[in-house]
Amino acid sequence: MKIPEIKRLVENNTIEELIAAEEALINEEEPAVEINGADEGEKLTHVFAAIYIINKIKDDNVDFKTALRDYTGKVRESIS
Repeated sequence: MKIPEIKRLVENNTIEELIAAEEALINEEEPAVEINGADEGEKLTHVFAAIYIINKIKDDNVDFKTALRDYTGKVRESIS
């Protein structure tokens, strides 16, 4: 997971574009938006994180850093 890539996706794409990209990756198709990552799994992680963060920003009226901290906290919880 690369935070600069997640930030780039959040800043440059709509939620609809990211959801379509997520669906394309799940269906092993090429997404319409550029997603950087070592493999499809990392690309999917970046898209999923960007979708979560955009929703968090809109739903809770928080900034990017707060939404990112919330997301990374959930990732850490799921790992431990």
